[in-house]
Amino acid sequence: MFTLLKTEGRARRGRYITPHGTIETPVFMNVGTQAAIKGGLDAFDLKAIGCQVELSNTYHLHLLPGDEVIRTLGGLHQFMQWDGPILTDSGGFQVFSLASLRQIKEEGVTFASHLDGRRIFMGPEESMRIQSNLGSDIAMAFDECVENPAPYDYVKASCQRTYRWLVRCQKALAECNQRDEAPNKGQVLWGINQGGTFPDLRKNHMEQIAELDLPGYAVGGLAVGEPAEVMYEILEEVVPVMPQNKPRYLMGVGTPSNIIEAVWRGIDFFDCVLPARNARHGHLYTKNGRINLNNAKYQTDDTPVDEACGCSVCQRYSRAYLRHLLKAEEVLGLRLCVLHNLWFYNHLMADIRQALDQGRFAAFREEWSARLDLRI
Repeated sequence: MFTLLKTEGRARRGRYITPHGTIETPVFMNVGTQAAIKGGLDAFDLKAIGCQVELSNTYHLHLLPGDEVIRTLGGLHQFMQWDGPILTDSGGFQVFSLASLRQIKEEGVTFASHLDGRRIFMGPEESMRIQSNLGSDIAMAFDECVENPAPYDYVKASCQRTYRWLVRCQKALAECNQRDEAPNKGQVLWGINQGGTFPDLRKNHMEQIAELDLPGYAVGGLAVGEPAEVMYEILEEVVPVMPQNKPRYLMGVGTPSNIIEAVWRGIDFFDCVLPARNARHGHLYTKNGRINLNNAKYQTDDTPVDEACGCSVCQRYSRAYLRHLLKAEEVLGLRLCVLHNLWFYNHLMADIRQALDQGRFAAFREEWSARLDLRI
């Protein structure tokens, strides 16, 4: 399923095959939490801007409209009219970050819905059943997301519980794939490495879950407030013990520089709400850094967001017009800004892949890593 095509140091150029298409890696997955990109983009927009993988959220879709509803309508691919690969996260992060009054037991987590307060139980089996109903190509394991910082002993116990949950996820998804009504019988499970910011826990947990020989592995529980350098240090510890022949996913990351630096350290898959969220607030990415359209200097600026950008927004509209739309609270402003930022991210990944293909990623990193995170 995963082919490692080329390496440069620890950086990797690969290819991953799913039931709904082939993914060229490194790749950035565009986040459509509730089967839609916030800002008014649909599946056909994603195709136009170079998206390879769409990511949706198990927790949110379970609450609304309900995973059984989506299964009845043919699964997420049919529901949102996206024919490419889909990854669904397990709902674990949302359970621990959004839900109130949660109670963790070995069986799973009981929590109150952030929408209406109703009590919900979710454990490994429930998460796999929900993701099976959604019909994604990649289902993420249900894990405990621990706050950073957290006491060493608690994180250690949490890693052990997350491993036991992963074993249950593996069994549950295999059973789900046997159901006649499963929308995607080729759905696979990826495990998640936890361990906070403790290198020994990270490495031990990674070695343990690698023994299950899953189709892919993620590093979770980072980019949650710790300094970027701490995240890089953890990656340098854990990536070398991740299976070489499986894709590696860094969850919830990040800025353009974060992505370049993580690719340098051996990561293949990324996702983050940052580009779309920043776009909705007027923060747009360019080859020279990030601009803030809310600044008064752009009121009469008739140049595109980025003259080097090939997206349809930069080909047609000025910074002044986009700024006006945002100030006037026109929905079109959100849509155009999100289109630009996601085009930027998807094509940044294409540039990274090309640099790896040509054996010049070290030079690419030197030129672009710090530059793209500048605030103009």
